[in-house]
Amino acid sequence: MTFQTLDDLEDGQRVLVRLDLNSPVEDGEVQDNRRFSRHAKTIRELVDRDFAVAVMAHQGRPGGEDFVSLEQHARILADHVGHAVDFVADTYGEDALTAIDALEGGDVLVLENTRMCDDELPEEAPDVKAETEFVQALAPHFDAYVNDAYSAAHRSHASLVGFPVVMDAYAGRVMETEYEANTAIAEREFDGQVTMVVGGTKATDVIDVMSHLGEKVDDFLLGGVAAQLFLRAQGHPLGYDVGDAALFDEQYEANEDTIVRMLEEYGDQITLPVDMAYEGEDGHREEMAVEDVPEDEDIAFLDVGSETVMEYSPVIRESEAVFLKGALGVFEVEAFSVGTVGVLEAIADTDCFSVVGGGDTSRAIGMYGLDEADFDHVSIAGGAYIRALTGADLVGVEALQQ
Repeated sequence: MTFQTLDDLEDGQRVLVRLDLNSPVEDGEVQDNRRFSRHAKTIRELVDRDFAVAVMAHQGRPGGEDFVSLEQHARILADHVGHAVDFVADTYGEDALTAIDALEGGDVLVLENTRMCDDELPEEAPDVKAETEFVQALAPHFDAYVNDAYSAAHRSHASLVGFPVVMDAYAGRVMETEYEANTAIAEREFDGQVTMVVGGTKATDVIDVMSHLGEKVDDFLLGGVAAQLFLRAQGHPLGYDVGDAALFDEQYEANEDTIVRMLEEYGDQITLPVDMAYEGEDGHREEMAVEDVPEDEDIAFLDVGSETVMEYSPVIRESEAVFLKGALGVFEVEAFSVGTVGVLEAIADTDCFSVVGGGDTSRAIGMYGLDEADFDHVSIAGGAYIRALTGADLVGVEALQQ
């Protein structure tokens, strides 16, 4: 570990804490999700240790329908912490500073959406962000800064990288556990087989993961859009845009040469689906072997097939470590959840080190009644998780390390 954690922080201080509470918003209502429960553990520990806590977080982007106040977030967070959480509709102005100065040990205050501040959003270097009015106004009112927002750590925003330049900085529990789990595939040594299940909709994610981890991973099990593009490169008539879909052709044109090279370079490590699922005329799930896909029909494949799950499962069960990035199909529709849920069940049933993450994939665990405790780590990060797997820098983490 190359940064300070809460274990290094003396109790009873005044701390400015950055969380990532960015959540779906439906009809103006902020939706509760796993991020609140995870961050609540950090806040609860700080309360129990008599810290005076002010919370920074963001929601949406300016102009978006989900760009709303954090007032609802404060109420949801309070439910998870089991402790009063106040809210002030200001981030670093007079109202915010007055509320901050009134904090006593055990108090928790949520400041207004950081992205409502002009200083927050532009991607700039930490030393530039440290000079903003945002950072300069808040920093003197606290003894320390705590960054718990691993899922936003790939953003060079003021609330994430500016404060560590001018204050003692520490990692919260979410930051600490996410960093350890998501870097494990690159930094830990495993005696047995290491398997990575890679799905999702972005071919570049799969390519970058393979390029960075090819020497660490014994088997890449592919699903999602990437699997179809790799099958297309092998000459199979799938992985093409159908109807209004625009997931395949543009990505294939941009990455064809790289995909072909990946198949040549990592061919013995790559396992592709043997069958695919699609919606039949009656609206039900139908499956078809990859070898039987006709060349003169446009079929929208929405999941890997049952035979593919049966081939992937033994590989997973024989592994010492399994990492899952991205869904294998459109799991939000139950009929096409077979691939994603099937591999999750295989991972859950296996006595291996396991990390699940990437976008919304972790949502499938709750949607289909799986137990999160059956996995070593379920990441709440999307972009940061991918960057960790591909070896890209996380500026929020680097700010803590420096």
